Amino acid sequence: MDRLTNTVRPYAWGSTTLIPELLGTAPTGEPQAEMWMGAHPGAPSQTDRGALNDVIAADPAGELGAPVVDAFGPRLPFLLKLLAAGAPLSLQVHPDRAQAQEGFAAEERAGIPLDAPHRNYRDDNHKPEMICALTPFDGLCGFRPPVEAADFIAGLGVDSLKPYVDLLHAHPEEAALREVLTAVLSADPEEMAHTVGEAAAAAERLGGPYAAFAGIAHHFPGDPGVIAAMLLNHVQLQPGEALFLGAGVPHAYLAGLGVEIMATSDNVLRCGLTPKHVDVPELLRVVRFEAGDPGVLRPEASPSGEELYDTPIDEFRLSRYVRSEGAAPTDVTAGTPQILLATAGRPKAGELALAPGESVFVPAGEKVELSGSGAVFRATVVA
Repeated sequence: MDRLTNTVRPYAWGSTTLIPELLGTAPTGEPQAEMWMGAHPGAPSQTDRGALNDVIAADPAGELGAPVVDAFGPRLPFLLKLLAAGAPLSLQVHPDRAQAQEGFAAEERAGIPLDAPHRNYRDDNHKPEMICALTPFDGLCGFRPPVEAADFIAGLGVDSLKPYVDLLHAHPEEAALREVLTAVLSADPEEMAHTVGEAAAAAERLGGPYAAFAGIAHHFPGDPGVIAAMLLNHVQLQPGEALFLGAGVPHAYLAGLGVEIMATSDNVLRCGLTPKHVDVPELLRVVRFEAGDPGVLRPEASPSGEELYDTPIDEFRLSRYVRSEGAAPTDVTAGTPQILLATAGRPKAGELALAPGESVFVPAGEKVELSGSGAVFRATVVA
């Protein structure tokens, strides 16, 4: 078992306080957006044996277990994070595996460098992900039904938005959502900036359900993503609740602290709320124009005390243990690799005491018990 030393990424949208508050450290005044736990080569966790990606590469079967290597190759198939949003993240979607393989191969053939700012596919993997709230957490996830989106946008009373309202009323669901998102992202930039300004002023004046969108517009004035965001469900998670984000589902995180887990991939296609590259044709190929409930997840408890967040993919499995003082130790030994992350109290993994924000890597098959009181998230693999 290895205690992990993890990198905090200072992305501009990060909160200056949420991660320091969890860790019990003084804020630096700089944004602290994500703490990465895992073997991603961009910021691998460090152990006493070296960088975790190097440790795994030296003995994949020993660290991951032969079934995991057979299923996913000689790398840890998930990345675990603490994510602290102080401002909205980009409105984005992720491809499915087939789309990622096709897109990556096409960009490789075209000779586009992996670090090129206009590159869409950094690898050939899909990127399903899940966020579990540690504090109240705001986000956008999936399309509203078109009629509901039409009524919401019409409520702003902005004349230049009426054509979008009409489109949302006039077509079947998939066609309506596709046509409106295409029109918003393809509009004349100057005209769209004026429309966004009017919509932002109306949202500020109206407040209530519009307040979140006024906040988005404050951070991204004139960005067409502000209007695109109004097509999506606004979700407010309470601590312990989670969202699973599959391929093609447009989403954005707005504010709050959570535990995020994802398949190891960097493939992101952006719709807006970002100064980064937006490839509208490729985005429209990947987005799934399906409306519906965003599907807030609540953990399912087992007799062992494990509370599982059930998801339909195999690259990761996230659960938590909320332990009370004096509870008997819990054996969490598994034939798959694990990262155990404390988020409250002072639990122990084996002999290692964990303060909030501290984590350990447990190789496949290594015996480990949880003891003490507090909350521990368990990230592993289905194999």
